Amino acid sequence: MDRSMNGGRSRVQKFKEKGHQQVSFAAGITYGNSVQKQLSRLYSAPKFLRAQGYGFSRTPFNVNKASLRTIVVSCSSSGVAGLRYALEVSKYGCVAIITKSEPQESNTNYAQGGVSAVLCPSDSVENHMRDTIVAGAHLCDEETVRVVCTEGPDRIRELISIGASFDHKDDGNLHLAREGGHSHHRIVHAADMTGREIERALLKAVNDDPNILMFQHHFAIDLLTSQDDSGIHCHGIDTLNSETQQVVRFISKVTLLASGGAGHIYPSTTNPPVATGDGVAMAHRAQAVISNMEFVQFHPTALADEGLPRKPKQKRDNAFLITEAVRGDGGILYNQAMERFMPLYDERAELAPRDVVARSIDDQLKKRKEKYVLLDISHKPQEKILSHFPNIAAECLRHGLDITQSPIPVVPAAHYMCGGVRAGLHGETNIEGLYVAGEVACTGLHGANRLASNSLLEALVFARRAVGPSIDHMFESGHLDINVSSSWAIPKFPTSMKGDLLAHIVRRTKEIREELQSIMWDYVGIVRSTSRLMTAEWKIGELETEWETFLFRMGWEPTMVALEACEMRNLFCCAKLVVRSALARHESRGLHFTIDFPHLEESKRTPTIIFPSTPMKVTWSSQQLQRQVKVPS
Repeated sequence: MDRSMNGGRSRVQKFKEKGHQQVSFAAGITYGNSVQKQLSRLYSAPKFLRAQGYGFSRTPFNVNKASLRTIVVSCSSSGVAGLRYALEVSKYGCVAIITKSEPQESNTNYAQGGVSAVLCPSDSVENHMRDTIVAGAHLCDEETVRVVCTEGPDRIRELISIGASFDHKDDGNLHLAREGGHSHHRIVHAADMTGREIERALLKAVNDDPNILMFQHHFAIDLLTSQDDSGIHCHGIDTLNSETQQVVRFISKVTLLASGGAGHIYPSTTNPPVATGDGVAMAHRAQAVISNMEFVQFHPTALADEGLPRKPKQKRDNAFLITEAVRGDGGILYNQAMERFMPLYDERAELAPRDVVARSIDDQLKKRKEKYVLLDISHKPQEKILSHFPNIAAECLRHGLDITQSPIPVVPAAHYMCGGVRAGLHGETNIEGLYVAGEVACTGLHGANRLASNSLLEALVFARRAVGPSIDHMFESGHLDINVSSSWAIPKFPTSMKGDLLAHIVRRTKEIREELQSIMWDYVGIVRSTSRLMTAEWKIGELETEWETFLFRMGWEPTMVALEACEMRNLFCCAKLVVRSALARHESRGLHFTIDFPHLEESKRTPTIIFPSTPMKVTWSSQQLQRQVKVPS
């Protein structure tokens, strides 16, 4: 591991921005009916985009390989980054979007607050940059911050032109909200359902585009890579159709990972169930550079079900988010004795950045031995509350709480990974042909803590910036050999196992998952210590060994794949990356607070970087199912 900024940048290939060009390819090893239907759409595309037919004997029936110009891999579903990139790349060829679940099941869809951008005359790019860097505890990459804050307004205008509808004031101008950490009103929003509105508009545009193919319920297993003297190259990805249990192999010159975060390494998270760290884990196994994984953002205000008058009948798959904008609109935090506490911790009070507010709540809960605190917005006019936060009001009312009359019970929950696959200014990675955008990426924008509403902005900016180099790479890399698909062994679903045996494996894997989540919450939470991190490292290692021993005793083979097992290996991989990174940072900065190094150290103001290396202990989660192809020099 190296925490040198210059060392990290030297490993990341730089691209110059050139004119847009084109090309690429995708093929299936085994196609189910849903894939067949999607491929049939290809032949309604303009003639110059249509595929040349190739017989393919590995399929149970003769199906043509589809000549696709690029692949967008959105393994934790089709969020803003993957959809926006696809809409641009589709102007030059056909695109496959691979989504793990339903198209709308993504972190984007759950984003309530909005998108930050400088759209007010009294605001400036410099103000937005300053707020971002201060929130990021001065660990942000200044060049990245400038790029994102400068290009942000144009990305918002593009969304509007695509069809996204945001709230406006009576004078016709956009209504700009203010959230914690922001010095100005700059949050573009659609009530408290901004992500849902953006997702709606982008999905409609994607569905209307004949050059974009959507492969739903396809779980991304591993990247297909080769290595020669010039480095590592990405050739596509293996996926598992979770409805048919068939493996589908996609071959492409360019792959974009837009797979979201890894919130489900913790027991309570605002992320949807699909956020199991699939993209980061796949990239790490493929030897991509990983950065800043210790900076896990806990949203300070998720709805605390324990404090509701009527408890939900079933445990939620993900915590219900109470947007930052509630505090931005004047919401006040109290403990259960109705004592306001934020001014005791920070002069910005409720408008302090998320890391400060989350730690303050955590401190109150531990000191008072309580399960939640209270967020009160009831002193504001009822009409304003209901118009700004209709979704929150409806959810709370469903459980007997009227937020116009009573405070909301809230508690911190895992929310966002500031670290991820290290990316350059155009989303490029150290792997040739592999790009990243959105939460899976670590671009340097967020530093040690993400400023509220900067995540959707970053996804929009980097999805757009990745387009030019992607097209260039497809032309520069020459003709794609379709026979490369046979270079890797094909993963297999364990069809030979009896149903009761598989059910037993799924049950035990679910138990192991809950044990891992408990370890992460207890030992790698909001406040950390070296001894607790070392305990977590040992416990996770023991748990992973126990699980793998169980699997292989049951007859599992290293090349076997099933949704629950593959998610588990990714969760183990990401949890270990978080702990490893946290142990390497001997200071408290932003989201990483440790009692052993409680102060910020200027000499340690460098990103944490995990370079490709052979793991000391080889486990199923740490290596690709298919061996990386070695290309002779």
